[in-house]
Parts: sequence; structure tokens; C-alpha cells
Amino acid sequence: MLIAAPREHPVARAQRLLDLIQVLRRHRYPVSGQAIADELGVSLRTVYRDIQTLVGQGAAIDGEAGVGFVLRPGFVLPPLMFSDDEIEALTLGLRFVMQRTDAALEHAAADALAKIAAVLPEDLRDNIDNIGLLAGPEHDHPPVDLTVIRAAIRDEHKLALHYLDREGDATQRVVWPIAIGFFNRAQVVAAWCELRRGFRHFRVDRIERLRATGKRYPARRRALMRQWREDEGIELKI
Repeated sequence: MLIAAPREHPVARAQRLLDLIQVLRRHRYPVSGQAIADELGVSLRTVYRDIQTLVGQGAAIDGEAGVGFVLRPGFVLPPLMFSDDEIEALTLGLRFVMQRTDAALEHAAADALAKIAAVLPEDLRDNIDNIGLLAGPEHDHPPVDLTVIRAAIRDEHKLALHYLDREGDATQRVVWPIAIGFFNRAQVVAAWCELRRGFRHFRVDRIERLRATGKRYPARRRALMRQWREDEGIELKI
């Protein structure tokens, strides 16, 4: 008498396929099937079968057994499901944005959370509303509109600031903003300062007034970010 092997649960298989995609996304160069199998805790045969499944569904995976596999840049796979930890991380992060930033980002975070919930199975969708991780509101609202700063960062435009320095003295600065850091007690703008001819960090609560100049600064933000990270010894996790 033949006994049929138990059928794999479709949700478990979908999660494994997503995990496989994530492993490939973390590697810029071909990774061996055995290395993938070891990381996922499955057999090498399962890895080869899952890669064939993903390729059949349109995944841009190059490579072959014995050589390794790599995911071509630009491939996007719609998320099928998230683990409990991933749901908690996404929900807490978006709730933090909703509490600690400007109105435009607050609405964007709420929309993003709704979109994530829409693609989840019903049981996981309920987890978003019921996780026990909350982001407390900011005590003091920024005195200036962060949307102006964010737009200048995106457009690589100069900003004119009326700024109070650490001693409380008023100065006028023209800066090339490259990033905003959100901390528990303050938001800080990282920028190249034309007055000081170097990178400086400006607390948003010390900016009395700001004005968008509409003028591009004479460098690319990516290059400025790279130089700023090198100067400050900062390693950003992406």
C-alpha cells in the first residue's frame, strides 16, 4: 500500500519562496545553492525546485547548479506575507513616522500601512491593529515646516536659514541640506554650510526661519552624503 507524502501548506511554501528572494537580494554576486539551503534550513533539492518555480513565475534569477544564482537588479516581487517580527517592525516604524514628522509624511505613513494591510491574509491583517508596540507622540512640534526641508533635500536645493547657534547668537546661513536625523529630543539637519565651508548639523528647534531658494547646489547629494559619512565616520544601514 502506497502512502502519499503530506502536501506542503501553501502559506509555508509562499513564505519560503519569499525568504529565498530575500537571500538573493542580500547578495550582489552569485551565491551557491548549498549556501542558500544552509541559510533557509532546507535541502539543496528544495532550493533548486524553488528557484525553478520562481523563474517560472517571472523572477529574474540568473545562474545554474554548481555555479551559483543571482537576482538581477530591478526585480520586484510583490510581498505575499510577512512574519510576525516583520509586521511589528513595519507597524512600529510607520507609527513612529506618523507621530514624529510633518503632516505630509504622517498621511503617507498611514497610507503605506493601509496598503500593507490590504495585501496581507486576514489573520495577519488583524495583527497590525493589535500589536503591543506604540510610538509615543513628540513633545514639541518643530517650529518650521519639515516639508520645505524634505523638498530641498529631494531637489538638491539650497536653503536660507535664520539660525540660533549653541550660544544663542543669531546667524544667517545658506546650506546644502542632505539629510534629516530624527532623534528622541530633536530633529537635526545635516548640511554643507557655505558660511563655515564644511558640514554642519542644525537642530530644527533652533531654526527661527527658513526660506527655499529654488537654487540647486553645485554638487550631487549622493556625493555629499558619501563625503559626510566618511568625515563623520557614519555607517548607514540600508
